[in-house]
Amino acid sequence: MERSPLTYAGRIERPLLIGQGAHDPRVKQTESDQIVHAMQEKHIPVTYVLFPDEGHGFHRPENNQAFYAVSEAFFARHLGGRYEGIGESFDGSTITVPTGAGQVPGLPAALAAHGEKAGK
Repeated sequence: MERSPLTYAGRIERPLLIGQGAHDPRVKQTESDQIVHAMQEKHIPVTYVLFPDEGHGFHRPENNQAFYAVSEAFFARHLGGRYEGIGESFDGSTITVPTGAGQVPGLPAALAAHGEKAGK
């Protein structure tokens, strides 16, 4: 527990982007779910991107493209700088965003166009 990020969730001071493969054998989805929940309880902004068909690392090119598009927009919003709109970056991807879509410019609209609901 002394090395677990969950123990130190209250020390997180900036918005966090979490990318998770649902079949990751190293970092279980329940672990990501726990840190997301802990951050939400402390009202710390978190965007949680989940790919139901991925493991440790995103191997499908469509999912990589989707995560890169979300990451670029997330970093531009929270660190400054430019980004290319998400546009059609989700084509063929299995992306879901259980929470925090509103922290990323254009993400709710891109998810809607992709047929997904934007999480909180």
